[in-house]
Amino acid sequence: MRRLALTTALTGAIAGTAGAADLRLVEVITSPERTAVLEEMTQAWAEETGNTVEIVSLPWGQAFEIFATMIAGGDIPDVVEMPDRWLSLYGERLMDLGPYFEEWEHADSLTQTTVDMGSNTADGSLREIPYGFYLRAMFYNKDLLEQAGIDGPPETLEEFRDASAAVSELDGKSGYCLRGGPGGLNGWMMMAATMNGSPAFFDEDGQSTINQPGSVEGLQYLIDLYQDGLAPRDSVSWGFNEIVAGFYSGTCAFLDQDPDALIAVSERMDADSFAVAPMPKGPDGMAFPTIGYAGWAAFSSTDAPDEAWSLIAHLSSPEQNQIWAQRVGIIPIHEGAEQDPYFQSEQFAGWFTELNDPAYEPIAMPTYLEQFGYFADSIALETSQQALLGEITAQELADQWAEFLTAEYARWQDAR
Repeated sequence: MRRLALTTALTGAIAGTAGAADLRLVEVITSPERTAVLEEMTQAWAEETGNTVEIVSLPWGQAFEIFATMIAGGDIPDVVEMPDRWLSLYGERLMDLGPYFEEWEHADSLTQTTVDMGSNTADGSLREIPYGFYLRAMFYNKDLLEQAGIDGPPETLEEFRDASAAVSELDGKSGYCLRGGPGGLNGWMMMAATMNGSPAFFDEDGQSTINQPGSVEGLQYLIDLYQDGLAPRDSVSWGFNEIVAGFYSGTCAFLDQDPDALIAVSERMDADSFAVAPMPKGPDGMAFPTIGYAGWAAFSSTDAPDEAWSLIAHLSSPEQNQIWAQRVGIIPIHEGAEQDPYFQSEQFAGWFTELNDPAYEPIAMPTYLEQFGYFADSIALETSQQALLGEITAQELADQWAEFLTAEYARWQDAR
């Protein structure tokens, strides 16, 4: 098939050695900067082992659909960058890394969270090694807040709306860089959980909580921000690149994002002009920022399982993971990594507050549901945009989501 991708071949210095493996790695959270870093890391392994690696980089906005088409057509890679919400969908087709992991020299230095999330599969087996964590916190533009007469970052959702409204009174400025396009589900889920005062996605009866009154209020909160002009009008279709550009260009004062946004922002803004605060709290004095991850996995169909693991182990080693974490913007996976001076700055303060203050409870999306990837990338995208544009109400949005999620949760329970 014709690949809609950027493909780079990485060949070891002794690639002609007998027995060398030709591996193909698919990258799905793609940007030119990330691909360049991955090429450097993979080239080092290729030169050391005499194997070759072909990197296939899929555009993130279409990665879910393109990758699914590849797999359905039998175009299956050896190693893949596996987002958490795809793990349940492909988990049964991935290698069980447990036997390799038990013999790995760096196994004991991984955080327990890393091991737990890599084993978030139906049978509890280790199917990927997460390479880091994406935790939402609130970027804020100090200069715009000062111009709007705001003393500091908002601590509550009520203060956040007031500050967004004040900034939106400035000529050509908006309060919030809303992610209404691809990848926007986290914002909706955070607001719903924070307004509802609960991190639970399902109640004791297995019913989705997304259409509970508090959750609907959280969905309405985001809809109101947009419809009341406190976010840019075209942000209804904004994805990652657009919201980050909206922040560093000074178009809007607030951006809720993971550490990966810090790289682009830091390159274009003076360190004294912005910082990162915890997510605003809800009526119950709690906030529930989403925490997600991606990692390295291998398909069991690979003809070179030992080499596939060797590549994953190389990318996951403390040295390489620290390079990856700092260059692409994630929280590292090995114990003590956060003590590196790189992470000791005002810009990282919001994330570490959320990890250590009991008022903040990071929540992982229910990626164990088999169809969660389809829900996040297709259903949620289309319906949330309809809600922002006033085509459906917050209650209708919540009811549609609840119906799908409740059915998926029942399927998951039946399969256990």
